[in-house]
Amino acid sequence: MFVKQVCACKKIWKMMFARVWGHYRTILSSAKLDPKNHPEHSGKINYECLHTAFGLLDADIFNDSKMLEIEKGVKELNIPITRANRKLVASVNGGLENPSYLVFNSAWNICHARNAIKQFNYPALSGVQRHGRDEDIAFMSILELGQLIRSKVITSEELTGIFLKRLKRYGPVLESVVTITEELAYKQAKQADQLLAKGTYLGPLHGIPYGLKDIIAVPQYKTTWGSESFKDQVLDIEAWVYKRLKSAGAVLVGKLVTGSLAYDDIWFGGRTRNPWNIEEYSTGSSAGPAACTSAGMVPFAIGSETAGSITYPAARCGVTALRPTFGTVGRTGVMSISESLDKLGPFCRSAADCAVVLDYIRGKDPDDLSSRDIPLADPFAVDITKLTVGYLEDAEMDVVQVLRSKGVNMVPFKLNYTVESVQGILNFTMDVDMLAHFDEWQRSHQDDDYEAQDQWPLELRRARVISAVDYVQAQRMRGKLIREVKENFKVNAFIGNATDWERVCMGNLVGFPVIVVPTGFKKISDAPSNDTRRRTTITMGIYAPPDHDHVALALAMAYQSVTDHHKQRPPIDDLGPNDLIPNPPRAVVPPRQLF
Repeated sequence: MFVKQVCACKKIWKMMFARVWGHYRTILSSAKLDPKNHPEHSGKINYECLHTAFGLLDADIFNDSKMLEIEKGVKELNIPITRANRKLVASVNGGLENPSYLVFNSAWNICHARNAIKQFNYPALSGVQRHGRDEDIAFMSILELGQLIRSKVITSEELTGIFLKRLKRYGPVLESVVTITEELAYKQAKQADQLLAKGTYLGPLHGIPYGLKDIIAVPQYKTTWGSESFKDQVLDIEAWVYKRLKSAGAVLVGKLVTGSLAYDDIWFGGRTRNPWNIEEYSTGSSAGPAACTSAGMVPFAIGSETAGSITYPAARCGVTALRPTFGTVGRTGVMSISESLDKLGPFCRSAADCAVVLDYIRGKDPDDLSSRDIPLADPFAVDITKLTVGYLEDAEMDVVQVLRSKGVNMVPFKLNYTVESVQGILNFTMDVDMLAHFDEWQRSHQDDDYEAQDQWPLELRRARVISAVDYVQAQRMRGKLIREVKENFKVNAFIGNATDWERVCMGNLVGFPVIVVPTGFKKISDAPSNDTRRRTTITMGIYAPPDHDHVALALAMAYQSVTDHHKQRPPIDDLGPNDLIPNPPRAVVPPRQLF
């Protein structure tokens, strides 16, 4: 569910860590630390090894006798407790069972959304016509498609067939689809048509096809988590978000690619590509939802983010996507990286579509301790002329001018805080939590067979030696960060780069929402011809305080009401003159790209 920024010293760090980790494992398994070698037994104690072991925990503050005392206590007390706990709650990977009761609440307890309602009041569309070509239908918005279904101009079964064809056609090209749920899709589509024939209309998602990131469980279908280790896994669980969409009448047409164990854009079937530039990759880990929505293979999809996995692929693939306030959408049945960071959100054609999908998937999940009934106001009814919106130094000034022309009070802004270790806090939190969810995976040495040794295996081995004290200290620093951000959030919202890594880490630690909005295109570098239609997408993030997703959505809808960047279609069929790229080979996995 995240992407990582790579520093220049990555190779040096990997070499140093591998050397120290190997030394540490040797120490732990060495007979030199066996009780037989204590003073009450014969033999000598290697105090240098003891000091090295304690040094890895930054705990080499003890003298020799205290270290021996600690070693004895760990063996007699700590280890039996940890093994008993592990046996009871850590035998299943993925964090699907036994959630932690250390629950993070992102609410700032300031003025809650005024005029909060149970359901948004969607705009009524008139004069929506069915296009002759399937491709034109595929790129219509949810509200437009919903109107066609409601007026019986098209059936859900017909619409489902159009998107299934596109999934089969473009999925292998973009390497973006894990499983096409064709049998289930036609079953749900027929049910939607039958309900409508009886006079029952469930709302704008009635009969609308969609896709799910493949960390979200659906019974009788594989939930692979994108990894070779789990590629045949079938979970007999109905994820909460799937239940909500099913009750809204939506039609599941596919399980879409997640980077392996929700990391980056590489999975066991290849590496997902960007529809706007077929030689480029989508980034991850919600690679499939972003690429499939961008290419018109689904009207919308559900992805997830722990640290950048909605914002990065949405920006790369040029789609509108919402990372909601933490706790807005229940996560039961979803592979967990970090219970205090994971979020589910929609990838759509427009901000209005994001608002519709959010309306149906939000709410308290009884089995997700962090989920809440957040009192959002109707984003379609927000008076943006009463808002003061800040713009950061890296904001697109065209966006500033458009919102200003719509009556928004736009002011220069800088979000100040003194915490310098934001990225480190996120790494500690995410890696320790992930290790708790994949403890058995590491202990059984399944990580040795993992397809990307420089990713989770390396990070989770490092996490093994983060002490509980240091983890708690990181959470205390997180609290300090949240307080400082809250004190300095003097505007109703702000706009800025959606993929700035520091901002991604900070926003996820605080838990506030951001919507990624396409704002234009530029030429790709090293273009094969001057006439190529491939492009690099330009996007912007609109950020709001926790529990104010409606504000970010309203501003995004205002911007898109007078621009058409979000309506453009990627050149997956016609790359332009002198730009011919064969279907990408599936057997070759390029070097990894981390963020």
